[in-house]
Amino acid sequence: MEKKRKTLLLLLLMAATLFCMPIVSCAVSSVNIQGHLTHSELVKGPNRRLLPFVDCGARCRVRCSLHSRPKICSRACGTCCFRCRCVPPGTYGNREMCGKCYTDMITHGNKPKCP
Repeated sequence: MEKKRKTLLLLLLMAATLFCMPIVSCAVSSVNIQGHLTHSELVKGPNRRLLPFVDCGARCRVRCSLHSRPKICSRACGTCCFRCRCVPPGTYGNREMCGKCYTDMITHGNKPKCP
């Protein structure tokens, strides 16, 4: 009886570990994209809330550094970064790297919001 109880407890513990492991591994993974090391920035869906702090100000300054209207670009980029917790690498393009949240956000005029 005791051996059966220990086996059941061990099996339950292993099942709980396997159930929780994908969430944890998504939260702490590192991805190297075009020379930029990002920590879990590409996690999409409900795991997005598990992302660490993203320095939106510094990343948006880099993103908008070559823009013709850097203040407007920085304001839009800051909003997108706050909502999606991601800023694409480089000064232009690569928007799909931040996922659907970043690419599908539009202005009142139905133009892409995020730079």
